[in-house]
Amino acid sequence: MHTAGLRWRAALGVVVVVVSATAVTCRKAAPPASFDNTLPRGARYLEQAYGPKRYSQFAEEWIIRDFFQDRRNGVFVDIGANHYRDDSTTFYLEERLGWSGVAVEPLKQFEPDYVKYRPRTRFLPFFVSDVSDRTAQLYVLPEHTVVSSTDRKFTERTGANPQEVTVPTITMNDLLHKAGIERFDFLSMDIELSEPKALAGFDIGRFLPELVCIEAHPEVRQRILDYFARNNYVMVGKYLQADENNLYLMPLR
Repeated sequence: MHTAGLRWRAALGVVVVVVSATAVTCRKAAPPASFDNTLPRGARYLEQAYGPKRYSQFAEEWIIRDFFQDRRNGVFVDIGANHYRDDSTTFYLEERLGWSGVAVEPLKQFEPDYVKYRPRTRFLPFFVSDVSDRTAQLYVLPEHTVVSSTDRKFTERTGANPQEVTVPTITMNDLLHKAGIERFDFLSMDIELSEPKALAGFDIGRFLPELVCIEAHPEVRQRILDYFARNNYVMVGKYLQADENNLYLMPLR
């Protein structure tokens, strides 16, 4: 197993983390068959509390439920929403807890199912970036749309010959104005290396979501961390070992 070397600083019950590329080798006992072996060992306490079923790809749904303690009637913004249910970080929130919000996804083929199955969610067919009213080229694998990216080589890691799709752009600030959202509780963002550009068009200090779940590939992770540090957000330390793909951040209070 390879883990990151971490330096910790306590901050009001959370931690600020500086990541260095130190490899550590250790041996693990085989996990009990009752646990989901595709998830990190650090997610097991969440699986015991909220599982074993989930709609999200990894432990995101359990982490979100744990953070908000199954709060009802919140508001979410889901950037890079893709399918209305499969691998969704927000389906459970709407279906079981009565949340509402917006699902932002440039691939319009997903819109009819949102209209049919997600009545509290408004579908907006945009690509979130650092500028509005332009276009971006998205490289899409029709059989695996979750890895659609503006970086062709990134998409080709999953499959050859992606389709090139032209999509309209919008900034987060403009999108939230368009949707009539002044404050919201939870931000989910998964747009395959374009997260820094999306954050550049977002005045997070104005909206102050309580929790952010953001995918952070190594190529863009430091830029993401720098953005949140500048805006007085810190990582939620208790989830560091529960999800190896996403960062979870909250405002420093």
